[in-house]
Formats: sequence, structure tokens, C-alpha cells
Amino acid sequence: MAARCFAVTFDLALAALGGYLLGSIPFGLVLTMAAGLGDIRAIGSGNIGATNVLRTGRKGLALATLLLDGGKGAIAALTALYLAGEQALLVAGFAAVLGHNFPIWLGFKGGKGVATTLGTLIAASPFAGLGACLVWLVVARIFKISSLSALVALAAAPVMAYFLSGPEHAAMAAGLAVLGFIRHHANIRRLLKGDEPRIGQKKG
Repeated sequence: MAARCFAVTFDLALAALGGYLLGSIPFGLVLTMAAGLGDIRAIGSGNIGATNVLRTGRKGLALATLLLDGGKGAIAALTALYLAGEQALLVAGFAAVLGHNFPIWLGFKGGKGVATTLGTLIAASPFAGLGACLVWLVVARIFKISSLSALVALAAAPVMAYFLSGPEHAAMAAGLAVLGFIRHHANIRRLLKGDEPRIGQKKG
């Protein structure tokens, strides 16, 4: 029994480490620098995510950043599922979002983790993840504010995960939602003031 508990703990620790390291790859920064646009952290909001990449005017780079940031969450989760099971999937997916938000390579100053969260949710609970993406798209279509879309999608995800995949997935989604709201604290203040920039609008 002790050996089995150790093995499970070891697998979960590896899942957390692997998820974190994969999630910490700053694709937005890598792509913009490779494209000759300089350091994305000196542009717009200073964020390394797709929304800020879009402020460079390069829609293709923004889309690539979105897909890669989402993909690293999904890959981390699915790899852990294949190697160590369902619990490892949840741990690795959550760790991937932590890696994106607090990457070791950038002094723990990263993004807000929305795309990585959605990618993780799609891998862990496909219908809930796709539902959260749909919520994001609908809110973005109506209000054209990325942060508002993200916050509504994050809030809806745990509810959908609970009914579609069960309490463990809902707990992970809730943890990611709390993390996402914390990372959006400045956006929430601007939303309340009515001066949050719209999608594609240059900031600063």
C-alpha cells in the first residue's frame, strides 16, 4: 500500500512538473520576437497572450499564439492522462496554466492563462471546454471586450464541468476560474470604470 501511494504521488508530482514546464513556454513572446516585432511585453498591455499580440496588428501571429497557448494546456493534460491516468490529467492541466501565468523563464511574470485554461478544459472535459469557448465567443461578439468574455467563460466553466464531467473536473475548473479572476484584477477594475479596451484596440 505504501509503495502504491508513493508511486501515485510520484506520478502526480511528475505530471505537475511536466505541465508547469510545458505551460511556461511563452509562445506569444517567442513568435513576436521571431517575427521581428520585438518584445511583446513592451507593447500594449505588456501581456504575452494572444489578445496583446493582436495589438501588433498581426492577426496571424495572434491566432498562432492562441492555438499554441491553448494547445500546450491540452497536450500537458492529455499526455498526463495517457501516462498516469485521470488525476494526473487534472494536475498537469492546472499546472500548465500556472506555468503560463508564472513562467520561470520570465521571472514568474506571465500571461493571464485564458487560452491555456480553455485548452486544458477541452482536454479534461471536452463538452464543458467547448461550451466555455462558445460562451467566450458569444460574449466577445456582443461586447467586443476580451477580458469580459474571459471572465464570463471562466465563471461558466465549473458549472458546465460539474454537470458534464463530475465534481473532480468541476473543482479543477473552479480553481482555474479563481486563478483567472485573480490574474484579471486590473481588468475588472477597468471594466467597473467603463474604460476597458475593446478587442483589437491598442492600449497605452
